[in-house]
Amino acid sequence: MHVPDHFLDDPTSATTAVVSLAAVGYAAYRAREDLTPRRVALTAATTGFVFAVQMLNYPVAAGTSGHLMGGALAAALVGPWLGVLSVTTVLLVQALVFADGGLTALGTNVLLMAVVGTLVGWAVTRGVLRATRGRGAAAAAGAGALVSVPVSAAVFAGLFAVGGTVPVPVGELVGQMLGVHLLVGLGEALITAGVVGLVLAGAPGVAAVEDRRAPALAPSAPLAAVRRAVLALGTGALLAAVVVSSFAAATPDGLEATAESVGFADAARDHAFAGAPLADYGEVGGIFVGVAGLVGVALVVALTVGVLGAGLRAAARRTARVGVTGS
Repeated sequence: MHVPDHFLDDPTSATTAVVSLAAVGYAAYRAREDLTPRRVALTAATTGFVFAVQMLNYPVAAGTSGHLMGGALAAALVGPWLGVLSVTTVLLVQALVFADGGLTALGTNVLLMAVVGTLVGWAVTRGVLRATRGRGAAAAAGAGALVSVPVSAAVFAGLFAVGGTVPVPVGELVGQMLGVHLLVGLGEALITAGVVGLVLAGAPGVAAVEDRRAPALAPSAPLAAVRRAVLALGTGALLAAVVVSSFAAATPDGLEATAESVGFADAARDHAFAGAPLADYGEVGGIFVGVAGLVGVALVVALTVGVLGAGLRAAARRTARVGVTGS
């Protein structure tokens, strides 16, 4: 659901940018409580995995495909605040390096996928876990994923109704967006439940969804389990980005199909970096998609480690200053 430039007018795009910046800033503030070296490693592996699997469009209807948004998955693995930062990192690299999602629409994409997708997915996941008294964590994460996609689609429809650059029948827009993204959500749910289930089985005690309390209060996961989870997610990311990406569906995704059907596809403007070598995941520069995917995974992992590592070091310095002052 990567929104291109000029689907929304400038005031609406600016508003979503401000809201997204505030939400991501708050997530960064809250994520300070979760930062440990093990959390940083798991978040980096999760971010690489989300980037890689977002490259894999899967068919959902005749002539229409979908791809993972990843918010519910990231939240289930590392908690909602680090989840927001994880998906935001993916979207930032996609927009700046791969011309995927508009530059002026970056705030909109962050709002839809990193903020709404992650927080709605987490809220539903936690609600299901409360209802089942903590049983079926993977299925709960799948339920969060299932709901998060059409909710994000509905938010886009609302934004377009307010600030779309092309007049369209709002009822038709809402119906098309919800209809196709319910199908996309089914794929998101299956992927999320499957991945979370594998992590729970192979690395118990690692995923945020396992703890009944807020993830910030969860004890440190066993180092061996974290290593297994990081290895599994890293291997999955490399396989998806380098190998499986070549078999992704080439049909329009849910948003593109809706835009063509409802009549606002031509409103999109070319991306400012549309001529870059890695634009459209290497297609513009004649670069094999697997190589582009490998570069993307490396970039999002490095950015995640760099940013969260800096936050971890800053927290350590604050703790040291407090200790010196109190001694």
